[in-house]
Amino acid sequence: MLPDFKNEPFTNFQDSAARAAFAGALQRVRAELGATAELLIGAERIATERSFESTNPSSKSEIVGRIAKGSREHADQAVRAAAAAFESWRRLAPRARAELALRTAAILRRRRHEFSAWMVLEVGKSWPEADGDTAEAIDFCEFYAREALRYASDQPLTAQSGESNQLVYLPLGVVIVIPPWNFPLAIMAGMTIAALVTGNTVVIKPSSDAPMICAQFVAALEAAGAPAGVVNYLPGSGADVGNVLVEHPLTRMIAFTGSKAVGLEINQRAAKLADGQRWIKRVIAEMGGKDAILVAADADLDAAALAVSQSAFGFQGQKCSACSRAIIDQRVYDSFVPLLLEQVEKLSLGPVENPAHNLGPVINAGAQRKILEYIEIGKSEGKLLIGGAPGDDGGYFIQPTVFGDVAPNARISQEEIFGPVLALTRCESFESGLQMVNDTEYGLTGAVFSRSPHLLEWARHDFHVGNLYLNRKCTGAMVGAHPFGGFNLSGTDSKAGGRDYLGLFLQAKAISLKL
Repeated sequence: MLPDFKNEPFTNFQDSAARAAFAGALQRVRAELGATAELLIGAERIATERSFESTNPSSKSEIVGRIAKGSREHADQAVRAAAAAFESWRRLAPRARAELALRTAAILRRRRHEFSAWMVLEVGKSWPEADGDTAEAIDFCEFYAREALRYASDQPLTAQSGESNQLVYLPLGVVIVIPPWNFPLAIMAGMTIAALVTGNTVVIKPSSDAPMICAQFVAALEAAGAPAGVVNYLPGSGADVGNVLVEHPLTRMIAFTGSKAVGLEINQRAAKLADGQRWIKRVIAEMGGKDAILVAADADLDAAALAVSQSAFGFQGQKCSACSRAIIDQRVYDSFVPLLLEQVEKLSLGPVENPAHNLGPVINAGAQRKILEYIEIGKSEGKLLIGGAPGDDGGYFIQPTVFGDVAPNARISQEEIFGPVLALTRCESFESGLQMVNDTEYGLTGAVFSRSPHLLEWARHDFHVGNLYLNRKCTGAMVGAHPFGGFNLSGTDSKAGGRDYLGLFLQAKAISLKL
């Protein structure tokens, strides 16, 4: 019997020993930079003629790793290897599959700072942000291991005289995992472990911005005892690899986290019946957000200002849950803005290998260019209050940027920017504020700051998002406590880290025996 699930504690970087341990991990990982990550298909590691480089966004010229690039033929081979491995993996006792997840958690826990260091160097996460990502990956392993055992246990059914009835959950088959770069360990690990503990096999197509982190996790799964073919590692382009994986007749499910455009394309491609396909493919598509924090007239403005700053600029605003809009009651708007700017001015922008910097680079040159274009748009749509320019040219840095007096229908109020840009909008009342926060094609996260039980209850019913937070920031969902997923074009509301999630990777079979 496993003990009750508890979230992995975060590292206290105020402790000198913790800081020294993390610095040592950075040094060890830095010694590994430039290594080659090969494809893993079945039991075979494959070096390819084509490859690409992963670089450090804090230092554009620094190569983090060289990654073998898969082809359409490799994609077909990987799906077939996973399908072959499924025949034995699905028959393994649920307890044995759960133990793989628990052993993986133990490896992550033992090498915690090293996994976090990879994220500092490959995607530009600050020390605390990277540590939180690794802690969440451990949580997913531990939580889903327990959930797999719950799904495998006897399920309650209504008794029928003269019959013995049973409901069992069966795995689906080959699951394609397409993870994002912004939570390159946690989300990737969560989707992969969810598939594995439920008896499915996996082909992972890592983000091209975070392939080395994924390779490290796949190696941890191998060290934990994952049999050949149960997990396959296949970097490559969407056209050469992704489309083949999604459309393959042996693919049973796709678990995707990323942009709205790619998620909708995957959903469309998966809906087409391929020759030889005998099922309707399932798709988990967790996509974007245009998340808002609504500040009521009676709010604790100091607490709201801190939460908005943390939600908007944590990991440079590169979270689907990030606050990119703050809707403030006009009666307190002029009091709130200086408090917010005071918090933003405390942020330190620079290479995050240095723990003095809590704001690092955006992920790549394309992202930097897009965000700066939005900042130029914002200058014509609102009043630039702070930031608005790139930082040190050595990396992809952008100053934390806030625009005031932005109209609710402005582009920077409606379109996902995915960077350190925040739009502030006045509202006449709480009711009009709710209308503004809901006036978007997305519906992922949101928050309300108010001292009024009546207003908070109103928000519970009418703030249309998958994850609503009251008097706290709108980022930082915890496994087990805040099942995560959104409405509308934010995705399929899969509720990762919740008790419904593993059911998405399973099919239920009812068995009745006449006595």
